[in-house]
Amino acid sequence: MARKPPDLDALERGLREQDRTAIGRAITLVESRHPDHRRLATELLRRIAHSTGQAVRIGITGVPGVGKSTFIDAFGTMLTQTLSHRVAVLAVDPSSERSGGSILGDKTRMPRLATDPKAFIRPSPAAGTLGGVAARTREAMLVLEAAGFDTVLIETVGVGQSETAVRKLTDTFVLLALAGAGDELQGIKRGIMEMCDVILVTKADGDNAMPAKRAAAALRGALRLLHSDVVHDGGWMPPVLTTSATLPLGLEDAWRSILEHRDHLNTTGALTTRRADQAVDWLWTLVRERLERRIRDAHPDLAAIEDAVRNGTLTVEAAAAKLVESR
Repeated sequence: MARKPPDLDALERGLREQDRTAIGRAITLVESRHPDHRRLATELLRRIAHSTGQAVRIGITGVPGVGKSTFIDAFGTMLTQTLSHRVAVLAVDPSSERSGGSILGDKTRMPRLATDPKAFIRPSPAAGTLGGVAARTREAMLVLEAAGFDTVLIETVGVGQSETAVRKLTDTFVLLALAGAGDELQGIKRGIMEMCDVILVTKADGDNAMPAKRAAAALRGALRLLHSDVVHDGGWMPPVLTTSATLPLGLEDAWRSILEHRDHLNTTGALTTRRADQAVDWLWTLVRERLERRIRDAHPDLAAIEDAVRNGTLTVEAAAAKLVESR
């Protein structure tokens, strides 16, 4: 028996009422690759567009082991319980290239937020998309904003180009660094240093408190050199703070820095520009996706062309021209 298509009126109403079941179903709809679901998702996003765009969008990145999920659990709990915010977390998980399976373990790594009525965690399998960012992360974020979440955190998988992709989805990009792991200078790529808006040295407690302070000082020095000839968001100098998710320590200072960065973006007009550039970037992401799907659907001999590339009887350039020019 065919499954009944989603009721858009019910989903839209459920989002207005902040119904968690409706939120989950709406995100499932926008994440679906089924052509009929894509059409419904497009209509749902059109209906809720007026209720989106007001949230603080924060990207969280850092090397494996830096404690991203632990930090988000403590930071998000501080926002919901101390400052009465509604927090949504989109945790982009690594997916298997073979099976498409995903770890999806962030709910176990964020035990407090997972049971917090003011929070919503949605693990999103990356499924091989460029940069490890789930294909529908942006739409999921819009659904969550329409459901009244005023702060959206997007956690990267911390590999490859995921930092760049998440940077293109968010307003403030937060880099988590770990003292004693080489992150202070060598371990952080220059490109990430140029992209980040706030740097937090994590696990700054116990015996690691002083190494964390030294790492923060080293990072401040590196930023001064890096930004001496780089205009970053109209003159913004990324602050470097130390934090501990277990004490907790520095979480409110981190939030204050994020809000200061957002105020800076608003004052300089950079927030409007950034959001507009992100919309255009997403336009071309969708164009590329749809063109690829059309090309795949239009070529019954696609498998033969791919085999010819594999065995070397057809060059990659010639194969690409054959696929595109025949459209």
